[in-house]
Amino acid sequence: MSETATAPADAGQSDIVVRADEATELLQQVKTAIGKVIYGQADVVEQALTTVLAGGHGLLVGVPGLAKTKLVDTMSIVLGLDARRIQFTPDLMPSDILGSEVLEQGNDGSRNFRFIKGPIFGQLLMADEINRASPRTQSALLQAMQEYHVTIAGERFDLPAPFHVLATQNPLEQEGTYPLPEAQLDRFLMQIDVLYPELDAERQILLETTGSQDATPETVLSPESLLDMQALVRSIPVGEKIVDAILALVRAARPEGNDEDGLTRHIAWGPGPRAGQALMLTCRARALLDGRLAPSMDDIVALAGPVLQHRMAVTFAARADGITVRKLIADLVETHL
Repeated sequence: MSETATAPADAGQSDIVVRADEATELLQQVKTAIGKVIYGQADVVEQALTTVLAGGHGLLVGVPGLAKTKLVDTMSIVLGLDARRIQFTPDLMPSDILGSEVLEQGNDGSRNFRFIKGPIFGQLLMADEINRASPRTQSALLQAMQEYHVTIAGERFDLPAPFHVLATQNPLEQEGTYPLPEAQLDRFLMQIDVLYPELDAERQILLETTGSQDATPETVLSPESLLDMQALVRSIPVGEKIVDAILALVRAARPEGNDEDGLTRHIAWGPGPRAGQALMLTCRARALLDGRLAPSMDDIVALAGPVLQHRMAVTFAARADGITVRKLIADLVETHL
């Protein structure tokens, strides 16, 4: 009786192993193809791929000139996705993103409205400098990101699958910008900080990108294979120890958390349950990207910052003492993991 009961589970586990092996080989090809174009940003590439594998959206934060747009363009080609780009400006309207209805007159004199889809109807959307758009336009995009459809004149239009948004934000220049509200920041699975490259990487950038020929990426995946991988990510088992560690970290990052370590007093507001969901998915996705069948504590340590930093804030007194969100997260990780 027990053998009959466990057979389907064993078959399911073996199927996951086979699919994971195939996915790992393809993902290695993906990383290699992206690495031929993007130099010295291994962590950024890993986090961007993890975001897409987990089925979410990413917010790329960095000063201009760090290849954020180039990364999204390269990822769209390598992953085989239909890419669109929107340059956000203060005068951008929701219809410029979602699309609009136009009145057409037929040969018989009849008039009808026809919906012309906007750039949001792509599989990988580059939202460049999202904080430059007005709150009205930002909310139109972020609502579509959450619901995966738009409603125009009472009619629903589903977005293509897969659908991902990789938005960029300049952390330095704040004049003429509209910072994203906390509730809308929570729509992004991860905030990916794009830092300056190391010396050797920057030397390679100078040599490889100023010659007569530029490296061109090749397509490795298709939208269908990416959807299969995203389903596989949700099938990867997670041990109780990892679940407990995620819960402990997320709950410790809230103002009402355990203050025995003296860190909670620095927290103005903290992450909700969606942060725990994000950590679960991204840890699974990172494990698959690394060729492993289960997430580990190292995945939580690596992803705690990108997943939590835009979902919490430190108090004014903590900022005055030079305590940043990233430092506070690092202290929480060291204390609770």
